[in-house]
Parts: sequence; C-alpha cells; structure tokens
Amino acid sequence: MHEDGNGGERHADSPEPASGVEQPAFLALERELTVLLRRARASQGEMAREVHPDLEPSAYGLLVRLEECGRQRATELASYIGVGKATMSRQLRALEELGLVGREPDPADGRAWLVTLTEEGRRRVSRVREARRARYAGRLADWDPEEVDELARLLHRLNRGMEK
Repeated sequence: MHEDGNGGERHADSPEPASGVEQPAFLALERELTVLLRRARASQGEMAREVHPDLEPSAYGLLVRLEECGRQRATELASYIGVGKATMSRQLRALEELGLVGREPDPADGRAWLVTLTEEGRRRVSRVREARRARYAGRLADWDPEEVDELARLLHRLNRGMEK
C-alpha cells in the first residue's frame, strides 16, 4: 500500500492519478488545439492566395496586423510575428513588390521607417477578412451568440497567456 497524496491509501498495482499535463482536460486541449492549428495553417495559405496569388502564407499575418493596428516599424512587426529582422525584411520586400505595403519616414525618428498598407493592400485584405468572417458566421450559425462570445473570450485569454 502507498499513500495517495491526499492522506488516503491506494494499492501498489493501482494506476497513479493523472498529474498536470496528463489530466484528460489537458489531453483533450492538446488534441483540439493541434487540429485547430493545422486547419488554421491551411486556411492561412488559402487566404494569402486570395489576397494575391504570389503572397506567402506567413506574410498574411503581417497584412492583418497592419490593417488592425495601422502603420508600424518593421521591428515591431517582427517582434509581434516572432521572426528575425532578416526574415521580416525579406517578407516586407516581397509585399512591397506586390504593391500591398509601402514605407514612409517615421516622424518620431527620421532614421526609421513605418510600414503601412497601400490602398490596394487594404482593399484586398478587407475583402478576404470579410469573407472569412462570413464563413465563420455560416459554420457557427447554430451556436448561441453567447457561446460565440465565450469562445472569443477564452481564445483571447489563451492568446494572452501564450505571450508570457
């Protein structure tokens, strides 16, 4: 006989209680997030092609960030996306060549540049994001609006927790 950690006893041949990451809730979470992330990667590629046939899937997130937050320095974008300066420079060059972003001097620092969506970039990104939201609305049409709110709230909380 062994102590079960709660002052009780369990038989030596009894399985250990699930601890931390082995709990069924965390196993289910890992499984569902894996499916969600796999689908999100595939969807990001589709959305990137809808914005422009030559757009790299990884650059789509940059365009969305610029649409949501306005003009930003390349270093801010790199930090947010989680890539290095070289990768960011390459992606921004490609986006400029496609006519989706432009650069303008930073009024706060004449040596720095701000990246901004061009009108064409803004138009294309908005169109794709509206279509995506319409697909979500269609797929979640049988959900109660409060459930959709709760899902958005929990995903926001999860994303905030992942920043740490």
